[in-house]
Amino acid sequence: MSFWGNRSVLVTGATGLVGSWLVRDLLDKGAHVTALILDSDPNSELIRSGDIKSISVVNGDLRNYKDVARATFINDCTEVFHLGAQTIVGTALTDPFSTFESNIQGTWNVMEAARQSRGSVKSVVVASSDKAYGSSEILPYLENFPLHGDGPYDVSKSCTDLIAQSYGSTYGIPVTVARCGNIYGGGDLNWSRIIPGTIRDLIGNKRPVLRSDGTFVRDYVHVDDIVSAYLNLSEVSQAKEINGEAFNFSRDEPLSVLDLYKEISTIVVGKYIEPEIQNTAKSEIKDQHLNSSKAKSILGWESKVTLEHGLTKTVSWYKSYLGRK
Repeated sequence: MSFWGNRSVLVTGATGLVGSWLVRDLLDKGAHVTALILDSDPNSELIRSGDIKSISVVNGDLRNYKDVARATFINDCTEVFHLGAQTIVGTALTDPFSTFESNIQGTWNVMEAARQSRGSVKSVVVASSDKAYGSSEILPYLENFPLHGDGPYDVSKSCTDLIAQSYGSTYGIPVTVARCGNIYGGGDLNWSRIIPGTIRDLIGNKRPVLRSDGTFVRDYVHVDDIVSAYLNLSEVSQAKEINGEAFNFSRDEPLSVLDLYKEISTIVVGKYIEPEIQNTAKSEIKDQHLNSSKAKSILGWESKVTLEHGLTKTVSWYKSYLGRK
């Protein structure tokens, strides 16, 4: 029996990219999974795969404390993965109010439910982002860098981290924060993102569009690596005193948007297709990448999925999803 065998686990954001694959891994490891779900998207990998039939679903809203508490206590959950959030930078720019409600209020509701569990919750992993650091002239980001997001999405992630760490330091809640670069993989249906959008265009014989000028630098890490990171973080946090600590997770191999695009183009169609460079991206930090040496030294975690392997696996998923061979 694995560490997760028969454990009762709550996952928020279970219909999202990472949440869907995290739920599958937890089920494979023998866990009993409860998911707090607001809207049921039939295109979510959680639903398309049929995994939703193997979990307990609590219909509710992260912004409502009673819903979060009900999801936490209904099956006596002892481990919590808080992935639920509004994750699109552009959406946050046009609708900051809803983004702050989902990302900030949602986080304090999860943390308060953990506090009210009176010690029955043994681990809370909060999914964060490199955006929490804001822009910096010094890169890569280290976990001890200050959090000073500027745009609405970035601020929401800075606040998420600070709220989680406050509950850890003040109330002793067993919480850890996972700060990740750009996560990709099969199941991401946010077509405005470069990887799914480019793959869909190339499969459909359309000229792909780059919203930036192509020089922005980012980390890109496959969802399989992030699922293993979240599970690892929860497991280790129950054996070591790391309450309130944050960890960066990345491949430590940043690359430009254009270089990433070239890799995708080669994998999908076997050659480079000239994209349309619009250079219209707004409220985006120019260069961001993480140093994940802390995760390696304390958690024993490091990325296992190469860019080529991750993109090849991802392209295969989209070809199947879009009905192409």
